[in-house]
Amino acid sequence: MSSGEAKPWRQVLPYSNDELPGVFLAGARYREGLTQAQLAEATGIPSRHISEMEHGKRPIGKQTARKLAEALKVAPRRFLSV
Repeated sequence: MSSGEAKPWRQVLPYSNDELPGVFLAGARYREGLTQAQLAEATGIPSRHISEMEHGKRPIGKQTARKLAEALKVAPRRFLSV
């Protein structure tokens, strides 16, 4: 591909595939106007874990994805690694 050709969107992101769920989590939380503490209260997930997930230091499992999805009004698959 020359520099003038379109590239797949995943190739131009400044994040790795492992970081994308955390980036999406932070964005969805921001969109809903929630702090990490408020999201923690709504989901029962410790705020420390939410911070670690947003920064790509903790994986987001299926059960956690379901809790986050319900609180943030998105599909759970958005939080799972691609």
